[in-house]
Amino acid sequence: MTNTPLPSKPHYQVLDGLRGVASMMVVLMHVCEAHATSHLDMFINHGYLAVDFFFVLSGFVIGYAYDDRWGRMRTGGFFRRRLIRLHPMVVAGMIVGALLFYSQAGTLWPMISETPFWKMLLVTVIGLTLVPIPSSMDIRGWHEMHPLNGPAWSLFFEYAANILYAFVLRKLPDLVLGILTAIAALALIQLAVTSQSGDLIGGWSLDAPQLRIGITRLLYPFLAGLLLSRIIRLKKIPSAFTWCSLLTVLVLAMPRIGGADTLWMNGWYDALSVILLFPLIVFLGAGGEIKGKTATAVCRFLGDLSYPLYITHYPLVYLYTAWVAEHRTETGMAVVWGIAVVSAAILLAYACLRWYDIPVRKWLSKTVRQD
Repeated sequence: MTNTPLPSKPHYQVLDGLRGVASMMVVLMHVCEAHATSHLDMFINHGYLAVDFFFVLSGFVIGYAYDDRWGRMRTGGFFRRRLIRLHPMVVAGMIVGALLFYSQAGTLWPMISETPFWKMLLVTVIGLTLVPIPSSMDIRGWHEMHPLNGPAWSLFFEYAANILYAFVLRKLPDLVLGILTAIAALALIQLAVTSQSGDLIGGWSLDAPQLRIGITRLLYPFLAGLLLSRIIRLKKIPSAFTWCSLLTVLVLAMPRIGGADTLWMNGWYDALSVILLFPLIVFLGAGGEIKGKTATAVCRFLGDLSYPLYITHYPLVYLYTAWVAEHRTETGMAVVWGIAVVSAAILLAYACLRWYDIPVRKWLSKTVRQD
C-alpha cells in the first residue's frame, strides 16, 4: 500500500455538462412548482427525476474513478476523498438555509415564526453533519429530514451509496452486480406503478414509507451506473453533448402522463425513464467528444456549477414559494420574480464555487491524507 496521493482521472466532459443541465432543470422545476396545485399540473413536470439521473451518474463515475484503485487506496482514503468532494457544499447549503430561514415565515409555514432560535440552531448543527432529523424535530412543517435545505436528502442517500460501494459493491463480480441491478429495477417499477401519487417523488423524510422511496430510488440508478462503468465499450458519439442535453431536457420537462384516474401511466413513464433512458444518456455521453474551446468551456462551467447550484438553490426557492403563497400575483410579475430567483441561485452557486468550494477543497486536499 503506497502513501503517494492518487492522481485524479480525466473527467468525462460531456457527463459533467449533462450534470449541469440536469441541475438547471431542477432549479426551474422548483421555481415553477410554487405555482402548482398538485403533481398533475407541475410545469417541468418530471424535473424530480433529475435526482435519479444524478444517481446513475454517481454510480458510473465512482466505478470509473475508483474500481481499479483499491490496491493502492484504503477504505478510509476513499471516504476522505468523497467527503472532501461533497461535504464543503453540504455545509454551505445548510448555512444558507439557516440564514434565510426566518425570512420564509408566513401562512405557508406558520411553524417558522414559532420556532425558537436555539432549535433552529440545533437543527443547523445537525444538518452540517448530514445526519437526518426525525419529524418530531421538524421546524418547517414539511417533515423533511433536512428542513433548512430540503434537497440535502439526496446527499444523505449519496453518502449511503458511497458506504455501500466501499464495503460491498466494489467486491462483487459483474454477474452478481447485474442480478442485483435487475432486482432493483423490478422494485423501482413496483414502486412507481403502485405509488399513490403515480410517480417516484419522495425520499426526504425519516419515516418508513419515505425511506423506502429513497432507498428504491437510489439502488437501481446507482447499481446501473456502476455496472455500466464496468461492462460498456465506449464508442465515439458525434455531437453527444447536444443530443444528450436535448434528451435529458425532454425527459425532465415531459408533461404529466395520464390523469388522476390513470396514475399508473405516469409511474411507467418514471420507471422506464430511469431504467432505460438515463443509462442510455450516460452511455452516449461517456462516449462523446468535446471539440472546440467554447464547447469545452461550456461543459466545464456547467459541470463545476452543477453541485453548488443543486445544493444551495432551495433556500431561495423556499423564499419564493412563501412569497407566492402570500401574494398570488399576476403571471407576469411571477415570471419576473421567478427569473430573478433562478438568476440569484446561479450567482449564489457561482460565488460559493469560486470563493468557497474550490479553495476549501484545495486546502483539504493538501492537508488531509487521502491514501
